[in-house]
Amino acid sequence: ISSTPTLASWKQFFASDTYTGALWTTVRIWLIVLATTFIIGYPTALFVGLFVKSKTLSTVLLVICVIPFWTSFLIRVLAWRPMLGKEGAINIILQKLHIISQPIEVLLFTELSVIIGMSHIYCVLRVGPIAFMLGRIDRNIIEAARDLGAGFGRIFWKIIFPLSLPGVVVGAIFVSVMVLGEFATSGALSGRKVNLLGNIIVTQVGSLKWAMASVTGVILTVVMGMVIAAFLRIVDLKREL
Repeated sequence: ISSTPTLASWKQFFASDTYTGALWTTVRIWLIVLATTFIIGYPTALFVGLFVKSKTLSTVLLVICVIPFWTSFLIRVLAWRPMLGKEGAINIILQKLHIISQPIEVLLFTELSVIIGMSHIYCVLRVGPIAFMLGRIDRNIIEAARDLGAGFGRIFWKIIFPLSLPGVVVGAIFVSVMVLGEFATSGALSGRKVNLLGNIIVTQVGSLKWAMASVTGVILTVVMGMVIAAFLRIVDLKREL
């Protein structure tokens, strides 16, 4: 077997719709999950980190958020199958409430099921860092802004959100690294219909196609590096933390 490096694998990657499709699917799902975890995670962190006055209660609520991490990752993923199936809990509840007349088939073994699973699994990685930064905000600043006549919206955009931005960035980096490297969730919840770069690497390694696995791994690493570098340009974490 020749050990001479060639560009053949690189050409094969970018010439194949399967490989480039997996790249774009990975980026698309990452962006959606990044947005979804922010939409769900930020209000949760805002409540826990700012509105809850008791430090003890705030700590208890954060512990409750991480309870799912006490179980196996695979169990958390597979637990969505009986929830999202045609005869799953979600469809049964919606039918009993007469919201739908027929089961929603798109909930399982689709890209949507992968997004739902990843959003649930990684949302806590958003809540923790944001709640930590919100907990550090001096309440006297908010009270001073209220005394000067500022409403909640103005206080949020001018004080709360800017001061919590380091937590938003840290959470975004955590979620990005996990989602971009994912393969188990897509394999379990999409029925292998959704291929991410992680799935490509696993398949190529299993087939002993080390060259293609290496190329895919390098591309995935470059994408992760670019994403992290972009987030770190938003906030100087060394100075803020």
